[in-house]
Amino acid sequence: MSDKEKTTQARGREDLYGTSTEEMYRGTLSFMRRKYSRELVDVDVAVTGIPFDTATSNRPGSRFGPRGIRAASTNLAWTRLDDWGFDAFEQLAVVDYGDCEFDHGMPQSIPEQIQKHAAGILSQDVALLSLGGDHFVTYPLLKAHAEVHGPVSLIHFDAHSDTWEDTDDRIDHGTMFFRAVEDGIVLADRSIQIGLRTYNENDCGFNILKAPWVHEQGIKAVVEEVKRIVGGNECYLTFDIDCLDPSMAPGTGTPVIGGLTTHQAQQILRGLAGINLVGMDLVEVAPAYDVGEITSLAGATLALEMLYLYASRPSA
Repeated sequence: MSDKEKTTQARGREDLYGTSTEEMYRGTLSFMRRKYSRELVDVDVAVTGIPFDTATSNRPGSRFGPRGIRAASTNLAWTRLDDWGFDAFEQLAVVDYGDCEFDHGMPQSIPEQIQKHAAGILSQDVALLSLGGDHFVTYPLLKAHAEVHGPVSLIHFDAHSDTWEDTDDRIDHGTMFFRAVEDGIVLADRSIQIGLRTYNENDCGFNILKAPWVHEQGIKAVVEEVKRIVGGNECYLTFDIDCLDPSMAPGTGTPVIGGLTTHQAQQILRGLAGINLVGMDLVEVAPAYDVGEITSLAGATLALEMLYLYASRPSA
């Protein structure tokens, strides 16, 4: 690669496929050094940031999550992930679409703006990997996906259920899956929540694998349960970084001890190869509370695992 190409991957890359090296400490911070583009012809997946965090119930700051994840991804962009047996970027044309824009001064309009942002990408037959932002952003993202795919199965990694009852006009990162089930856009009986370790008597009919169950039964059992419940359904994967134990992901708004390790999370995702994945997000990275950027790195790595998982789907 020429010196010019090495310094301009995010802006000057012509071929959307392949992996190439660039110094980790410099350059434009696109996700995985992919080209920044809003031209979606011949694109398979668009990565977009949703820098919204005013629905959080504790510590704000995940509006800086997309930036932190992009910066950490430079540690990963020099070669393919180990153990998958292929390079996802040889199979998928991926661009960084930049961030969703919305007016913080008009908070009630933001969910619709996020939904329209996602719908505009999906309407061009392009899949979406979204980087939050707090977990509320998954709700308008799910609505946009349901417009294309109909009701989907949800694979949800989290410390919290996010199924607390709520009214339709509130914007809260702990209630949106209650609303998604009420709206009929998520099939609760064919969906699964993994890593939960906080109490909520209202499960909305979701299948739940709590964190102690994951620790006791192991990675293989989790993978088997997910595949049994979700089956061949079209599914959406959402990963709240607080599913991880705060010793491995302190940079988040509502940390809870007893969570999954990065190894467990990574191996569960790899075990899900072949699921019918149609959309995905990684949320709740809040760099201001991080230590040595380990949360951002975990978020970037798990988001990259999702791209590999998407590349492994049956229709790929």
